[in-house]
Amino acid sequence: MEPNNLHEVLRSVYEEMMPMCADMAAVAKGAAGLGALFYVALKVWQSLSRAESIDLFPMLRPFAIGICIMFFTTLVLGSLNGVMSPIVQGSHSMLENQVLDMNELQQKKDLLEREAMLRNPEMAYLISNEEFDKKLEELGWSPSDLVTMSGMYIEREMFAIKKDIRDGFREFLEILFQSAALVIDTIRTFFLIVLSILGPIAFAISVWDGFQTTLSQWLTRYISVYLWLPVADIFSAILAKIQTLILERDIEMLADPTFIPDTSNTVYIIYMVIGIIGYFTVPTVTGWVIQAGGAGNFMRNVNQTATKSGNVAGAAVGSATGNISGRLLK
Repeated sequence: MEPNNLHEVLRSVYEEMMPMCADMAAVAKGAAGLGALFYVALKVWQSLSRAESIDLFPMLRPFAIGICIMFFTTLVLGSLNGVMSPIVQGSHSMLENQVLDMNELQQKKDLLEREAMLRNPEMAYLISNEEFDKKLEELGWSPSDLVTMSGMYIEREMFAIKKDIRDGFREFLEILFQSAALVIDTIRTFFLIVLSILGPIAFAISVWDGFQTTLSQWLTRYISVYLWLPVADIFSAILAKIQTLILERDIEMLADPTFIPDTSNTVYIIYMVIGIIGYFTVPTVTGWVIQAGGAGNFMRNVNQTATKSGNVAGAAVGSATGNISGRLLK
């Protein structure tokens, strides 16, 4: 299954879990009704004891919250998701446009890179069977030619092994990169489901005097967690844009007939490591947009794990590029 399909599965899980809010709403109605009774009685008693006129406007708050609890899925979740969905769709379309441009440029670069390597007599026979056979035909059967022929076979085999190792390491980093995005989306979906199912209870508790801040905290946390996906898409779009600019520069250099390309893909690997680490900063960045607490300790542990994973990946990149002294864990 493709990673994009897994994101669709997570969205489907969220939608299928929403009917459970009705069960919690039935429990929340009783708690909210009892809280409203005590809240109104307290306000009326305070006004009578002070010989003041009764202010009816503050007493409407419990009834407004009760209406929200009764129609929680439609009135509360429907309104919030309806307002926030265009942000998610806009950031995702931004990402899709950047990825589409990057894929087209990557295909163009691969073609130009192969043509540039074929222009180099020292590397052409390593990637082309025709060039390899042509070079073998130029050799005779003398002892020196046989030694040269054996060296060509060994060199070509080593080149193939090196390419397989490099491609395997690249695929490993791509898996980690996609896993980081799925981890963020999975945690986001879990938080949204919990906040949605227990939302009626939070609204009911906010009716009670002394717990009014529960309502505002629930709203800020729900909006903050909901924005994780748009922030992650924006971060991915930035990485895709950077890679697009790098590909455009590589294409310009490959247009020079005298340019010999470097097939190590070091820059690509480095940006994959940056992306893996950067995904776990999404909750922190979202917290700058909507100030919300409650998941700080958990996300701090996630960030520490991401940092250690980044150190491991960074050390592996260092080893792949010649820096064997890369530190695995700090």
